[in-house]
Amino acid sequence: MQAYEPGVLKRDGANYRHREHDSLVYVTSRDFWYWNSRGKRINALDYLIEIRGYDFSEAVTRLTGEALPRASPYRPQSIPKPHRPAKLYLPWPKKCATGYFGYLQKRGISATVIQRCRDLGLLYEGRYKPKKEEKKYIPVCVFVGTDDAGKPKYACMRGMYEDLKKDVYGSDKSYSFCLPPEKPHSSQVAVFEAPIDALSHATLQELEGWKWNGYRLSLGGTSHVALFAFLERHPEIKRVTLYMDNDLAGLKNARKIKAMLRENPSFKHIRVGINPPREGKDYNEKLMSKLQLLQNLPQRRREKRAAISI
Repeated sequence: MQAYEPGVLKRDGANYRHREHDSLVYVTSRDFWYWNSRGKRINALDYLIEIRGYDFSEAVTRLTGEALPRASPYRPQSIPKPHRPAKLYLPWPKKCATGYFGYLQKRGISATVIQRCRDLGLLYEGRYKPKKEEKKYIPVCVFVGTDDAGKPKYACMRGMYEDLKKDVYGSDKSYSFCLPPEKPHSSQVAVFEAPIDALSHATLQELEGWKWNGYRLSLGGTSHVALFAFLERHPEIKRVTLYMDNDLAGLKNARKIKAMLRENPSFKHIRVGINPPREGKDYNEKLMSKLQLLQNLPQRRREKRAAISI
């Protein structure tokens, strides 16, 4: 990589990270590549085929530096099939599901926001089996990302009772979870690290009555891939606000994305703002803090009145 694609790697602690594919990490201690967004290891051949778009013979030729030997006339060489993206296999939906509704409400998400996501086909309760040999299924919230025609292209799972955060196999980060505006033709997009933060932002607007209309896009992590692909599909966007987590990694990543947008000639016209939550690490923690404050407010008023009467 350093010899043939100089500058594409960057140091990330003891490891290396790919500048174009932020979820692709070279683990130096174990001497292998790991593709976090796909949840799998890859080797040099996989890299050239799946990321750089070479067919099999071209990839082998590039690795060995030699042309492949011609096939024997008696044993003709089969023509390699062109590489196709992995098919998206969505988790099975649970019938008569109500658990995900209660789980999200415990996280502070309003019933109106949950209902809207469900009606748009962006949210449902699924069943996920971590290992094939296991019989146990884990109930998960499934957040779906679709293309312009409404076809699912991406999905991520969040365990309702277990600590599980995982992209579904075959997900395309270019079509990450996105809650569209209630009124069409919006020129604004709010960017979050996770779908629950996007739904928390929508709930806060409902609680506080903001007059804001725009897209709410989840990056599905910290990679800029989902945002750049979204902006390419939506040239009408003029304002991007980065609502990343209020920690070192989130603030650093927000500044990095802002710089990348400014450096890209296609996006120089876009105004970019950074707005981390002032309370809590992310917007879900901010929402929970707000709800706790509203819940305690009547009790404080009663205590104050009682003190005055005494």
